[in-house]
Amino acid sequence: MSDEQENPTTTTSTTTEETTPKEEAAAGGEEEEKVKEEESTATFEPVVKLEEVEVKSGEEDEEVVCSFRSKLFSFGETLLDKGTGNKTWKERGIGDARILRHREHQRLRFLMRQEKTMKVIANHALDPRIVLEPNAGSDRSWVWSCFDFSEGELEEKVFALRFSNSEVATEFKEKYVACQKEMEALLAGEDKPDEKGEAGEAAAALEGLKTGEE
Repeated sequence: MSDEQENPTTTTSTTTEETTPKEEAAAGGEEEEKVKEEESTATFEPVVKLEEVEVKSGEEDEEVVCSFRSKLFSFGETLLDKGTGNKTWKERGIGDARILRHREHQRLRFLMRQEKTMKVIANHALDPRIVLEPNAGSDRSWVWSCFDFSEGELEEKVFALRFSNSEVATEFKEKYVACQKEMEALLAGEDKPDEKGEAGEAAAALEGLKTGEE
């Protein structure tokens, strides 16, 4: 036998504390409960209470004679070209081009609103002198000039109205011309005994073209 004796080696083991998924979930639950307990349950009353207000469009005393979905353009200077004299066609919006008749004095006007914002983009009396002309030879678009009141004051403007097809465009012109004749007879007092048919009334009618936005 060998005199050398084997000395056993001693190993030192270090143990680290590990948390199990269950313990982590339990700890997280406790934190959530603490957060919930800290949440405020106070209620706050509004300082100012708003009441519902009836908004008038300015069309309450009128009836719709006809309505055509279309796209409106105007011919004039843009903001960048203001004062330069350079005029171009610019889109005003898409919506229903309508002819309205006042229930009391029976006067007629053309009114169009932008369908998304309901902003008035055209508003003028059906002056018998207005002539609808084809736009660049197109059979589904009409061009005319008029004294418009859509911006809050009378302005001479040139409009173009484009429809989905020629049939709709033709129907619109027929309705427009028919209403112009009715307006002409109304202003002349031919078939409206309660109207004087004076030229001053026509001017007053133009000045009175207002909507609920103004």
